[in-house]
Parts: sequence; structure tokens; C-alpha cells
Amino acid sequence: MQALFVAVQQIRAFFLIQRMPAVFHRRVIDRKWSLSDKSTSHTPISGATAARVTIAGKMVRMQQNVPLKPHAEPRSAYRVLRTIPTRWSDNDVYGHVNNVVYYSWFDTAVNAYLMEQGVLDIHAGGTIGLVVETQCNYFASVSFPEVVQAGIRVAKLGTSSVRYEIGIFGEGETTAAKGHFIHVYVDRLTRKPVPLPDALRQLLETLQ
Repeated sequence: MQALFVAVQQIRAFFLIQRMPAVFHRRVIDRKWSLSDKSTSHTPISGATAARVTIAGKMVRMQQNVPLKPHAEPRSAYRVLRTIPTRWSDNDVYGHVNNVVYYSWFDTAVNAYLMEQGVLDIHAGGTIGLVVETQCNYFASVSFPEVVQAGIRVAKLGTSSVRYEIGIFGEGETTAAKGHFIHVYVDRLTRKPVPLPDALRQLLETLQ
């Protein structure tokens, strides 16, 4: 009976956690439960913090990974640097480059580099990359007519997908912004995922 009670409490706790804000339970890498009336000491695993909730008078402890706060990085953190001129139209009414422009810089930097290296043919190639996720953090403003640099690196290389990470540099020594996007490579006609072409994979490995 005690075992059944514990199991029910665990299930209730799990669904309670799911209803909490996403930032609270994202990237959960481990769950450890303590159903004792008295506090129990646990040592969190590396890079993790613990969250505690009380259910029916019992302390339920969930171990979870908490993302580090985004921070600016130097140029040396990236494998390739590309120069991109800003345009008059990039500035918004606040006098700096609008946030949406950075996403176009991500596309420009990565795809231009792949085309120059001969591993991407956007007009006739049988394999194309489609963006399924993108994100950006901002640390400092950039304005026309500054010339920016885009740093490129590959954070994860899968069978048919790639996570590119890009840092945008203005006149400062660290990133004015940085972010990522994930490309899933698909057949141009069927739009179904396909393995990365060998030439593309070999190039991307040099960016890791």
C-alpha cells in the first residue's frame, strides 16, 4: 500500500510540474524524488539545480538543468568570420539595426559560406536546408553605417540536421548579438529529410 501511495504522489507531482512555466522545467535531465516528511540532503549533479514542491504534506524534489544566462563572446569563439555591410534600411526609428535584421544576417553568413565552399547549390542542388528553429540574444546595438562581422560555428551535427551558431560583431571586441538556427536538410522535390551529403558533412566538421 505504501508503494502505491508513493507511486500516486510521484504521478501527481509530475503533472504539477508540467503545468508550471516552461522556463521552470525545461531541459530536465534527471528527476529524483524524496517523499519524506523531513528534509533530505541531495547533491545536485553538475550544472543542475533542484526544485522542490510540496504535495499532500510531502516534499517532492525534482532535479533539473537550468540554462546558463546568455553572455557575449569574443571572435575567437567562432571558426569562421564573414564581413557584412549594414544598409540604410536596416536602422529602425530608434536609430539602430532592427532585431529582425540579425536573422537575415544569420542566413546570409552561413549560406554564402557554404556556397563559396562549393557544398550548396541553391538553384539546382538536390539537397536543401530548411530552418526549423531559430533564436537570438542581444547584448549591444549596431547601427548603419557600421560594417559587422558574423562568426560561424557548428554546435551539433546530426544525420540530417545541423545546429549553426552565429555571433554578430560590431565595433566592439565581443558579440553584439549571438544566436543559432537549426537546418534540416531535405530532398528538394519530396521535402523529406535526407542524410547530409558527404562533402557538406566534411566541411561542417571543420566548423565544430
